Amino acid sequence: MSVSEIALAEGQISQGRGGEFRRGLAASTPVLLGIIPYALVLGAQGAQKGLSVVEVPMMTGFNFAGGSEFAAIQLWTSPPHILLIAAITFLVNSRHLLMGAALAPFLAHLPKRKVFPALFLMCDESWAVGLADAQRRAAQGLRPAFSLPFYLGAALPFYLAWVVFTTCGAALGPVLGDVEKYGFAMAFPAVFLVLMRGMWKGFAAARPWLVSLVVAALTYLIVPGAWYVAAGALSGLAAACFLAGDK
Repeated sequence: MSVSEIALAEGQISQGRGGEFRRGLAASTPVLLGIIPYALVLGAQGAQKGLSVVEVPMMTGFNFAGGSEFAAIQLWTSPPHILLIAAITFLVNSRHLLMGAALAPFLAHLPKRKVFPALFLMCDESWAVGLADAQRRAAQGLRPAFSLPFYLGAALPFYLAWVVFTTCGAALGPVLGDVEKYGFAMAFPAVFLVLMRGMWKGFAAARPWLVSLVVAALTYLIVPGAWYVAAGALSGLAAACFLAGDK
């Protein structure tokens, strides 16, 4: 192969990667806009709990898991109950074990030096977009089914937006006061419903979600504190394991 042919091939690969990255960005943009309001809510709640404008992005940047961060903020006291917060964070984030397992068959062709950073960027939204694209490509016979540039195009903007807008929320929180009165808190369930609609495979597959919802709601009504978070997470995992074993 001549030098010109090599250069042309490399250019086509680079262009293909850029196109895949832009495709991932386009696919994630509608959901990306939806996470901004509740990123502002989380940042503002963190500031109202005494976290600084530096501490909030450290939390959201190193943990990058919105559900557990909301739970941690609800439990935050001075001094904080570190073990309780760590345990609740683990329970809420334990769903990532199942999410990672669902992606694992599509990642087998990638070296670990690429897989681990990609999985660090995995959140509910990027996982749903990435998995749906991999499944669609697999159904079309495209190989590899999992497009890493597409996934990064979807995941990196989520990460950057989450850190930036939680920081903005922390900076504006003391000025705005209770940001929930503006209706921003509705963004969280709205985004969840959009993701659920995109992943809906019938009522049978959604039974663990329903179990988690019912148990969490009953615990919230009956037991004081944030125990509904742990109850919902554990019941959902137990239901998923039990129903999977049933099959």
